[in-house]
Amino acid sequence: MDALLGEPWMLSPSVALRPEPFGALAYHFGNRKLTFLKRPELVAVVRALGEAPDVRTALESVGVPASQHPAYAAALRGLAATDMIRPRPVGAMAEEKSA
Repeated sequence: MDALLGEPWMLSPSVALRPEPFGALAYHFGNRKLTFLKRPELVAVVRALGEAPDVRTALESVGVPASQHPAYAAALRGLAATDMIRPRPVGAMAEEKSA
């Protein structure tokens, strides 16, 4: 089991997602990285990360089958390597909702 699935993550505040027919372009304004998210399902997961208590819940909320969770975890690790997504600080979700 991948530990990432039980962790809270979020889209980096320095990243903008631009919808495209194939999925989305993710642009990081800090490091100037451009990443192609080639699956609309992955885009939905990335968008859901900030609202879900953990990655597994984000995957389930957009209908990703459990058998595909390891592949999505690997894709998310790739996004984390370029700071497109980052670990969400404990309590950040509750703070955002109360603001």
